[in-house]
Amino acid sequence: MNPIAEFSSLLILAIWLLLPVSLFVLAGLSGWLKSPLKLNHCWRLAGWMMVASMAASLMVGVLLLAQAQVGGNSNTLATLGGRFGLYPDGIAVWMALMVAFIGWVILRFADNYLSQDPGRDRFLPWFLVTVASVLVLVFTNHLLILAGAWIGVSLALHHLLTLYQDRPQARMAAVQKFIVSRVGDALVISGVVALYLHYGTFYLPEMVQSEAARAGGSTALTVASVVLALAAVLKCAQIPFHGWLIRVMEAPTPVSALLHAGVINLGGFLWLRLFPVFDGFTAGHMILLVIGGMTAVVAVLTMMTQYSVKHALAWSTCAQMGFMLFEIGMGAYTLALLHLLAHSLYKAHSFLASGRTVAVSAATRFPESPAASRLFWAGATGLVAAAILVQAPWIVENNPVFGALLVLAVSAAAMGIPAGATAAVKLRLAGLAVLLVPVYSLLHFLVGPAVPVHEGFAIPTTAWAVSSAMVALLVACSLMIVFGARFPATRALCAHFCQGLYLELPFDRLTRFLAAEALKVPTMFRRVPHHPFRLEERS
Repeated sequence: MNPIAEFSSLLILAIWLLLPVSLFVLAGLSGWLKSPLKLNHCWRLAGWMMVASMAASLMVGVLLLAQAQVGGNSNTLATLGGRFGLYPDGIAVWMALMVAFIGWVILRFADNYLSQDPGRDRFLPWFLVTVASVLVLVFTNHLLILAGAWIGVSLALHHLLTLYQDRPQARMAAVQKFIVSRVGDALVISGVVALYLHYGTFYLPEMVQSEAARAGGSTALTVASVVLALAAVLKCAQIPFHGWLIRVMEAPTPVSALLHAGVINLGGFLWLRLFPVFDGFTAGHMILLVIGGMTAVVAVLTMMTQYSVKHALAWSTCAQMGFMLFEIGMGAYTLALLHLLAHSLYKAHSFLASGRTVAVSAATRFPESPAASRLFWAGATGLVAAAILVQAPWIVENNPVFGALLVLAVSAAAMGIPAGATAAVKLRLAGLAVLLVPVYSLLHFLVGPAVPVHEGFAIPTTAWAVSSAMVALLVACSLMIVFGARFPATRALCAHFCQGLYLELPFDRLTRFLAAEALKVPTMFRRVPHHPFRLEERS
């Protein structure tokens, strides 16, 4: 690398790092200022910083592409980034772009949404701290800094979830989330320590390059995979630790969008960042496969039985996070990264447009086609999608389980063709459903180069059996709910699925008890039931 190229790369990397640092500084300044005019300037400056972060991330991506075209050198971009404590690679670039873009969109929405809200002044500093902590988590090459940023995200988000402190349900849900997050923080720290004990370093690039230590394996490496898998399960609100996610809807819409579109994805990012330090399929992969798959099945079926739009969105987040962890457990890291990015964009739009979603859901729906017609079009489009995947199995990384899920998605899309549509319209709609396959392959092609090479990932027979059984269970129960409404057994099943099969109750009761203890305010008086303005001395 010539001196001019090296200097330019160092300058871009320095700017890339300075932007999250500047967000921290701006957060402190906005929390200190009291002038409404100066606070408005902080809002505008924060928006420009988000745009600058996107531009810097694009420049880093261009440098990575240029380096790939030129070929490897001793002084690569990763080596230069190490001088600043950065780990510039494809995953970091895609994540940084997504975080900055969603942060910019939510910031613009919140500027108008909270214009007359008393919590507006508290929102900006903690929002900026949350976004900056996520960016540090994405950029760093040091696992201790990664763990610190992980904790910082949770602590800053807690202040956003309690933005309306006069809402008891919001405070209760936030404290439940706080308890879950502290357990997750302890697990992440334990995983980092276990990795250090195995590799003798906290630097991620050194761990990735240490092939002999990785292939050797150890008890510490197994423990690291288990505790990091459990940390991801807690962060992604997987069953049975998902109850708090359904209750945080008391927070303002921008906070819900930030949580569901960004923060909750960090469990998946943690594994996308750290999977190269493990040698193939580990005990942690099995935990992600089982819990993620179980959550995906239950959450999808629960979402299908919900009447509340926001509750359906919350269960949708649970399901999508379950699918993402399921994909990581099966070694489909490219698919998991694509799922993470797509879900973030989709869920940010869903929450920020939730008012319109409620209005649309209240509108009269198109009449459904007869069951035979729906099954015919679903089967026909599914067969076409399956034929494409047989000819091009690389689209689903040669994994028949993911091929079945993609065929299921195409069939489900075609099943929504309304009654009364002409044959030409039905053909066009079926064609759009089949178009999901080439669109997915294009996105896979764009995102794939960002993921480190993971050849030789052997999936054991037990994992194949568990994943196949979960897909079959999802298909069978979905068909029962869609077509079996007239059967008493199906109606009873739907009633239980509407409550999420009550799987959150044991952990929810524990966290609610701890949350109630944390929120308890010592007082010598209590309110008398049914007499809200009469007090009596506590016995």
